[in-house]
Amino acid sequence: MSDLLERLRAGLPPEALITDPDVTASYAHDMASFCEAGTPAVVVLPRTVEQVQHVMRTATALRVPVVPQGARTGLSGAANASDGCIVLSLVKMDRILEISPVDRIAVVEPGVVNAVLSRAVNEHGLYYPPDPSSWETCTIGGNIGTASGGLCCVKYGVTAEYVLGLEVVLADGRLLTTGRRTAKGVAGYDLTRLFVGSEGSLGIVVKAVLALRPQPPQQLVLAAEFPSAAAACDAVCRIMERGHTPSLLELMDRTTVRAVNAMASMGLPETTEALLLCAFDTPDPLADLAAVGALCTAAGATEVVPADNPAESELLLQARRMSLTALETVKPATMIDDVCVPRSQLGAMLAGTAAIAEEYDLTIGVCAHAGDGNTHPVVCFDHRDPDESRRARESFDAIMALGLELGGTITGEHGVGVLKKEWLARELGETGVELQRSIKAAFDPLGLLNPGKLF
Repeated sequence: MSDLLERLRAGLPPEALITDPDVTASYAHDMASFCEAGTPAVVVLPRTVEQVQHVMRTATALRVPVVPQGARTGLSGAANASDGCIVLSLVKMDRILEISPVDRIAVVEPGVVNAVLSRAVNEHGLYYPPDPSSWETCTIGGNIGTASGGLCCVKYGVTAEYVLGLEVVLADGRLLTTGRRTAKGVAGYDLTRLFVGSEGSLGIVVKAVLALRPQPPQQLVLAAEFPSAAAACDAVCRIMERGHTPSLLELMDRTTVRAVNAMASMGLPETTEALLLCAFDTPDPLADLAAVGALCTAAGATEVVPADNPAESELLLQARRMSLTALETVKPATMIDDVCVPRSQLGAMLAGTAAIAEEYDLTIGVCAHAGDGNTHPVVCFDHRDPDESRRARESFDAIMALGLELGGTITGEHGVGVLKKEWLARELGETGVELQRSIKAAFDPLGLLNPGKLF
């Protein structure tokens, strides 16, 4: 321990090192439940690429594991510390280095908060689409590490589609540059995409070149109430089948709607079994909303209410953004699933989840990025009750099994981390796991980067 600290101090300013056990303990885990976390030896908060390189060279020399972290808003345990590790928190590397309206790119450090970047590029008439629900606090580095999504994915896609290039510090301290700044580029293997979603297991992202889009018109939102989740999912299928491209298409079930109302008095309709929110940022959003409203009515909607203005639209979106937080108030603890299925199977996914809730005698609220089939069943339980905790964990696994049975994936945007390691192996199969481990070994032969995650 003393040798580690001595070597780290040789290349870091004093304020970059945290050794107080009471403080380092606060860096031990992210926001996921049922995920083991160890005790870090030290927390390092670098401000420069050279400082990150020094940390990795020291870690390699002493064979000390390193766990990279952003804002720790993750939901899979991917940022959880291991015993004796160096926690490498990148939140101090928070500079926006460049915004280019001509090239439509931003160059940023990993600690830049998503919402800060979004507002900065808006000032240039540009738009950075990925917007996780935690966008006011989550960092770009964390978004890249977990390949995060958000509300806008149905039209604009996920984080991976906006990462053009990276600078990455490898396990031995070397600096690797991947990708490009250009609109096109196909030279060599796509190492950039390989790092996106790797959860810090292949290298430390210290700079990112991000693609931007022209800022779209302000979106308007429609809210549709349905007598059943099946009817709401039918509406989703009709909307997508007819070729509409909403900027978001979100679903909240009855449990979620009531939780949001109880927490924030939002005035959402508590009699509904499912609330569908659909938005358009097209030149004529009212026409698009009218067409979608007709499809919702045909699918059985009991009420279809388009927002009259952007302010009312934003209020509806705030209700959706606070869904996960609201469900956390239902019981003392939650487990948030992240199963993505083909849109055509969305109804079966919600029906199956309801059956699982009944089987395990639990409250499970569902909010979903319905337009891309990404569901977030939230298991609400009392962690102080051993039997209820057991049932919660078993129901969580049952939901993932259901997703795979329906042709889906165990995670659409939250990542694997510690929480879903067993299920990743089931999804990839033996050959897939073997090849992925080989890639890990090529980048990190000593296994020092974020050990115990993914595999």
